[in-house]
Amino acid sequence: MATDNELVVSDFCRAWSALNIDKVMEFFTDDAVYHNMMLEPARGKAAIRKTIDGFMPGTTKVEFKILTTASAGDLVFNERVDSFVVNGRPIAVPVAGVFELAGGRIKAWRDYFDLGTYMKQRDGK
Repeated sequence: MATDNELVVSDFCRAWSALNIDKVMEFFTDDAVYHNMMLEPARGKAAIRKTIDGFMPGTTKVEFKILTTASAGDLVFNERVDSFVVNGRPIAVPVAGVFELAGGRIKAWRDYFDLGTYMKQRDGK
């Protein structure tokens, strides 16, 4: 049976498919940190939104398919395949995500993936 924190992360991942960034942002604490490991961390909701907005131009589909979830206290780990359609090109990237929760919201989100896998599919190479 899923923990409350696991359910929050599952709902967060599902929220992306609506392409409604306002809804996605509701999952974060005000002082949250979002870190795609190959980039500098985005600290605070305004910086997180700016980072997400930077990935969205040309994006017409987003789906985070969770393959496995595990948790320990306020930490939730998931293995996912994140799928996108960007400028008409389908992209699928394996991701390992780590989420720290506080009060039912995401305080930290770290994603580990190969940016080259994303870029090759996006650029059609």
